[in-house]
Amino acid sequence: MGKFDKATLDGRLKKISKYNVKIYNWAKTSYNTSELYFEPESEDDIKKIIELAKRNKKNIRAIGMVHSPSDLPFSDGYIISMNKLNRVIKVDLEKKTVTVEAGIKITQLNEELSKHGLALSNLCSISDLTIGGVISTATHGTGVNFGCLSTQIKCLTLLTDSHGKMNCSETMNSDVFKAALCNLGALGIITQVTIQCETAYLLEANQIPAKLNYILDNLDAIVHSAEHVRFWWFPHTDDCITWKANRSNKRPLPQKLSYIHDTLFGFHLHQLVLYLSRFRSSTVPKINQLIFSFKFSKPIHFIDDSYKVFCFDCLFSQYVNEWAIPIEKAKYAIKDLKRWIETNEISAHCPVEIRFVDQDDIWLSPAYGRKVCYIGIIMYRPYFQPVPYRKYWAGYESIMRSYDGRPHWAKAHTMFRSELEKVYPKFQSFIELQKQLDPTGLFLNPYLRRHLFGENVDVKNPKAKL
Repeated sequence: MGKFDKATLDGRLKKISKYNVKIYNWAKTSYNTSELYFEPESEDDIKKIIELAKRNKKNIRAIGMVHSPSDLPFSDGYIISMNKLNRVIKVDLEKKTVTVEAGIKITQLNEELSKHGLALSNLCSISDLTIGGVISTATHGTGVNFGCLSTQIKCLTLLTDSHGKMNCSETMNSDVFKAALCNLGALGIITQVTIQCETAYLLEANQIPAKLNYILDNLDAIVHSAEHVRFWWFPHTDDCITWKANRSNKRPLPQKLSYIHDTLFGFHLHQLVLYLSRFRSSTVPKINQLIFSFKFSKPIHFIDDSYKVFCFDCLFSQYVNEWAIPIEKAKYAIKDLKRWIETNEISAHCPVEIRFVDQDDIWLSPAYGRKVCYIGIIMYRPYFQPVPYRKYWAGYESIMRSYDGRPHWAKAHTMFRSELEKVYPKFQSFIELQKQLDPTGLFLNPYLRRHLFGENVDVKNPKAKL
């Protein structure tokens, strides 16, 4: 890619731009080299960048922390980093709402809310994400009566190509609002959101070992036994961990972490043995047993601020895949996955994470119109080294498809337009709206062209395909 002549930019854009910036996602499974990379500090800056992109016929994408384990964030045209648009604009204590810029990280948002005695009603596991990215992909936490994080949004501001600045809510531009709450960056750039919060609260969490058959035989009761429930299954074993959390008025009892237990073993030794297993994959079942026995075989109980309980360390680089299926089909899908792994001699890393999310009416949300169970699989990339995963992924996705599954948009998957329009009732409405708001495809990128429009566009992967 040739060097861009920055002399053609006005003074402000010159100050906030770089050229030919190479960006990797967090896991380093995809990368991007943009012609121009911008770090705007205001909505006006973004408007200028959009006008420049239109004038030069370039595609444009807004990015946050680039945590998505796919090429969803990337563009071969212009990239806008939202990280400097991270301000809290307004806190309304009476309505318990907060208005923030879309580049604010969940970690910062949690801290700011805590200062005002507020908290989010539910959170995803990873806090190193921007609120704009979380909304754009319908990122979720767990709790059968709690929707994805986008359901907590009261209103948002969207900068579009054809309609300029749009303020959207349930009562204003309502169709755009329902589409924008999981818009994949295809409609424009979200610059500001207002979030419905609640009074700050403590969560009491209990993490208890259990057997897979027991959980599946009692799944409905377990799912409804606490406000927030998830469990992890360790492939090649019958071992699981159930995690339950409820709001509590008890005194705080923070979780005690140990360097030897949680860092030396839980991170460094874990990564080392997975690296060595690249040369002898038959050791993976033993590794899974070891990880469970040493780190998770004893109950854990703690009480802390909600955001400290919801979030946890996702360790190191990984390939991940996660689909949502109707909740009533969960136990059958998990049994099929276990059987398939055993039959096909797959060396599957631990854990398989199972979470539960309430239905919503967001057009492209995997939970549109139904309560869902998210089943997430993982293959770690120790020291950023590749591991075989494609056979595992293909078998897993086949099972998820057989149970009417919908993939998590931020994660790499193989569902394309011909299938998406069958599993999403509002898919065609979304495409029509996208064409209205972005008639020239200004905000499209390879991921969107590949998945939403059926074009043959490759993923830029820095490692060989395994």
